Amino acid sequence: MKIKFLFIVLSLTLIFSCKEKEAQVIPPQNINVYEVTPTTVPIYEVFVGQVFGEKDIPIRARVEGFLEEIHFKEGSTIKKGDLLYVIDPDPFKEAVVAKQSMVAQANTVVIQTESDLKRVKPLAAMDAVSQRELDMAQAQRDASLSSLKAANADLNIAEINLSYTRIFSPIDGIIGRTLAREGEFVGKDPNPVILNTVSDINSIRVQFFLSENEYLRIAKEFSKSKKENPKGSRAEKAEIELILSDGSLFDQKGEIDFIDRNIDTSTGTILVQATFQNPERIIRPGQFARVKIKIMDVKDAVIVPQKCLTELQGQYSVLVVNADNIVETVQVEIGEKIPGYSIIKNGLKDGDKIILEGLQKARPGMEVIPVVTEYKIEETNKQ
Repeated sequence: MKIKFLFIVLSLTLIFSCKEKEAQVIPPQNINVYEVTPTTVPIYEVFVGQVFGEKDIPIRARVEGFLEEIHFKEGSTIKKGDLLYVIDPDPFKEAVVAKQSMVAQANTVVIQTESDLKRVKPLAAMDAVSQRELDMAQAQRDASLSSLKAANADLNIAEINLSYTRIFSPIDGIIGRTLAREGEFVGKDPNPVILNTVSDINSIRVQFFLSENEYLRIAKEFSKSKKENPKGSRAEKAEIELILSDGSLFDQKGEIDFIDRNIDTSTGTILVQATFQNPERIIRPGQFARVKIKIMDVKDAVIVPQKCLTELQGQYSVLVVNADNIVETVQVEIGEKIPGYSIIKNGLKDGDKIILEGLQKARPGMEVIPVVTEYKIEETNKQ
């Protein structure tokens, strides 16, 4: 009887234990996955550059003297030919008067020697005077003409120096802060020589440097692209963009218009210049900005969000949901990085489902229900 009772108790215990285990089994959970789809991916390089105006013209004092007048408002827009500065002209006016006097004297000498030559020539023809006297009269007339030319040249220089006392704008543009004030002596160190700068910023130049390896890489890619598509140069130029210091993208595309002839041996870099239109004059000379250049398109690239990658001792892996909805770890080899994504060179193929969210909950060997989630590159491609 006791044995029968024990048998019943054991049976009931086993039944309840099995039910308890069945109750603990967790059904497969929904988990967001990213489905791999090969696509064409543009690869960019970013370089730090400095901004210059299309023209940055220094305004120089070309003669010495005291600055008498300033005829502009600092930071304002000016036109070509506008009067900017006036340097005390009185010493230069006096120099002009002195040179005019020298011209008058030289002119008098010319008249006198011309008269002498006219008188001597007929006498020499009649042998009334010697040939030597004729030659002397001719030489004196020629010397007086040379002296007159020299006097006129000196007068022209004096007049030019007088004109330099009035300084005009050489271009349309924006003028900066004046480096000299009224009453200050200018035109000779240590006094100011460059008084100001006028900049034309309707378009701007951005100069930046490439290392030798970067230059070779970009040059090869551009050469390859040109051979493949000879008529596509304009499209390539349109891929040069400007990232401002606040991280925003400038709304005008640019193009490279200058590459220096040589690599600087002291730095191992080469100077490159890109030009951008600046219709609203937002960009000013002296700013620092980043130049973003498209160097190539990777066709049929397998990309995954960087958040899906796990790195351990330089090895990268992702969690993949296989055809049986079982999670497994796959080792991958990564290539170029783009904002928010990495290009996978080996390890993945078209249609693979990569766990996008819930990496902490998912474990290899687990069964899950994959939910394909869209993950747009535009969401992370903002600079």
